[in-house]
Amino acid sequence: MVNERIKPWKSLNWPNRISILRLLMVGPFFVLVMNQNQPRWEAARYVALAIFVAMALSDFLDGMLARRLNLRTRLGAILDPLADKVLISCSVVLLSLSHSAVPGAQLPDWVVVVIVGKDLWVIMGFLVIYLVTDRFRIRPTAAGKACTVAQLVMVMLVMLSPDLNRLSEGLGGKLANVAVWTAVAISVLAVISYTRLGLGFVAEGAKPLDEGLQKNNQGSHGPH
Repeated sequence: MVNERIKPWKSLNWPNRISILRLLMVGPFFVLVMNQNQPRWEAARYVALAIFVAMALSDFLDGMLARRLNLRTRLGAILDPLADKVLISCSVVLLSLSHSAVPGAQLPDWVVVVIVGKDLWVIMGFLVIYLVTDRFRIRPTAAGKACTVAQLVMVMLVMLSPDLNRLSEGLGGKLANVAVWTAVAISVLAVISYTRLGLGFVAEGAKPLDEGLQKNNQGSHGPH
């Protein structure tokens, strides 16, 4: 019997391939945004924006394919939100630093704290639920989906703000400001919705302490 060599890329379905490609595109995007204010990188912001739009569209594409073709997998359930979180977290951090921010549209530090903090909260909640229930639970909420869209739109408007300002004085700054406050507000709602969902998972599926651990705990509180 001849053993066929396993080809990892061919073993993946298309939604998972798209998610992996989206993760790989974060690298070029990162480098371009980091250097967008350098004189010799005049087109860097536009190329970075094009890559960002491609990644945002691929987010909707892989989800649509997974649903339409019934290709939902555990790997995809991890890769898709992971790619979103890596992209958005890198974007808001870079756009808040003085040397890599878009001129006239630098994100305040507190915006980074809210948006990155929301993602860290969700990741920690996932780990806690897994450890408590021994089950893999990922269920996007309406607020969570709206949050992703709002954050993607926010980054795009921030990066486009200098060009929008040229169309009409102050237009880019106003639109970016509205997008920032909208993204922050929906991020807070997403934290609340995911917290309620996570507490429900824990209440439904919490596992008792290991029997041996229970006995040890009982013994440690007994008479000496």
